[in-house]
Amino acid sequence: MTVLSPRPDLWTLDPDVLHLNHGSYGAVPRRTQEVMAGLRTEMDANPMVWFRTVADRLTASRLALAAFLETDPAGFALVPNASAGVTVALQTLPIAAGSRIVLTDHAYGAVRYAAERFAERYGAEVVNVGIPLEADDRTVVALIADQLDNAAVLIVDQITSGTAKVFPVEALVAAAHDRGVPVVVDGAHAPALIDAPAAAGADFWTGNFHKWPAAPRATAGLVVAERWRSASMPLIVSWSEYDERMPERFDMQGTYDYAPWIAAPESLRVLAELDWPARRPQLTALVEEGARVLAKALGTGVADVAHPPATMRLVELPSSVDLSGGDALKIRVSRELKAEITFTGFEDRKFIRLSAHAYNSLADYEKLSEGLPRLLA
Repeated sequence: MTVLSPRPDLWTLDPDVLHLNHGSYGAVPRRTQEVMAGLRTEMDANPMVWFRTVADRLTASRLALAAFLETDPAGFALVPNASAGVTVALQTLPIAAGSRIVLTDHAYGAVRYAAERFAERYGAEVVNVGIPLEADDRTVVALIADQLDNAAVLIVDQITSGTAKVFPVEALVAAAHDRGVPVVVDGAHAPALIDAPAAAGADFWTGNFHKWPAAPRATAGLVVAERWRSASMPLIVSWSEYDERMPERFDMQGTYDYAPWIAAPESLRVLAELDWPARRPQLTALVEEGARVLAKALGTGVADVAHPPATMRLVELPSSVDLSGGDALKIRVSRELKAEITFTGFEDRKFIRLSAHAYNSLADYEKLSEGLPRLLA
C-alpha cells in the first residue's frame, strides 16, 4: 500500500502550532478560502447582481453536496450546522404532552438543550439513556430500545462528539421504527468518515461539512425522509416560505452570507485530490499510533471504545488532572505548548480527544507527548 505524505501545504494553518483538534472546528483549505474570498469580492462589487444569481449557485452547490452524501437531493437542505438540523427536526415532529424525547448520555450539549427546550414547550419528558463507553452494538440497541415506550422521538448520535464512538444507527432506526418512533440522527462528524451516512432510513439526518470534508464553517446538511418534507420549515421565515420544494425553502435566508455554502464543493475537490478513500485508513493508523505515543508519555492508556471512528481517539488523562476550570487548561496548553487539543470527560473519566487530518504527521503527536506530561505534572 502506498503511504500518502501529509499535505499541510493545502492549508493556511500556522506551522508553529500543533493542530490536533480538527474534530471541533475543522480547517478550511487554501483553495476553498480563495474561492470564498472571490465570491465575497464579487458580492460587494455588485450586490444586486449577486443576490439575483445566488439561488442558481446554491442549487449547484446543494446538488454536489447531496451527491457526496449519496442521498436524494429532493430531501436534502442546507443548514448552518447539525444543531440547527436537529432543531428543525424537533420543530417538525409532533411531540405530545406526556410523551418522551429519548437520547443518550453521549448526546452533544446543544442537542440536549434543544431536546429540553421542546420538552418544556410541549410538556414532554427528556429521557437520557446511559450507554457504557465499551458497550457493543447489541447492548447499545437493547438499552435504547428498552426506553422507547411512549416516545415521540429518538435522537441518536452517529459518531459521538465527546466520546468518539460510532453508534449502530441502522439497527437503532430499525428498532425505533418497529415501535413507531421517529428517529433524528445527529451525524455531525459523519460526512467523509462514514460512506453514505444518511442511508440508514432515519426520519431526519443532519451532519456538518465543516469538519472532515473541510468545507467552510456554517455549512451543514439536513436530510429529511419523504413523509416529513412538506412539514419541514427553516428556522428563519423568509421569502421562500411558500416554496413547495423542501430544499429551496431552506436556501434563501435573506442577506445571509451564502459564500461558504457556494464554496463548499471546492473542499470536496480537495478531498478528491488527497485520494480520500486511500488516505482515510492511513489517518486511522496515524491517530492510533499518535494516541499510543501520547498515552505512553502520560503513563495512561487509550480508551477501549467500541467502534471508534476513523480519525479520532481518546487518550486517558492521569486521575490527578483537574478539568474543573473550564477551558483554563486548554488555553494553557495552547499558550505554553503551542498545541490545540480538546479535553473531554465521560462518567468519572477524563480524556484528550485526538484528531487526525491530511495536514498531520506522527511528529505532531510526538512533540505533544514531549511537552504535555511536564505541563500536567
